[in-house]
Amino acid sequence: MFGKPAPKASFLGVAPQFAVADVVQTAEYYCRVLGFRNLGYFLDPPVFAMVERDGIEFHFGKTDLAPPAGNATRRKLGTDAYIRVAGLDRLVEEFRANGAAIVEGPIKRIYGMREFVVEDCNGFKIAFGEDEG
Repeated sequence: MFGKPAPKASFLGVAPQFAVADVVQTAEYYCRVLGFRNLGYFLDPPVFAMVERDGIEFHFGKTDLAPPAGNATRRKLGTDAYIRVAGLDRLVEEFRANGAAIVEGPIKRIYGMREFVVEDCNGFKIAFGEDEG
């Protein structure tokens, strides 16, 4: 009551969690092709994995159900994750050199972002965008 007000809560990040058939194959793809580093596998054989790049994390959980489907299978447009970046053109070059499947862009959007979209080894689509403002 008489002390300083409590600090405001804040978000520090987000980690999309994708259900995948093979967590090892997926984590290795994100490291080899998209430049992430592996934070670890869980259980043996692995049923969960986490990767990180520049504070951005992706988590992968094993599923034995039908192959996972990204948002694009449920609606005409859409991605499964969106990452804001700096140095978009350098990132496109890096991903191309690593064999990434760039399925769109780079393209300038009407809302002031330049973006490109990568389809990962499971069919999930990840957009990378840089503010043009």
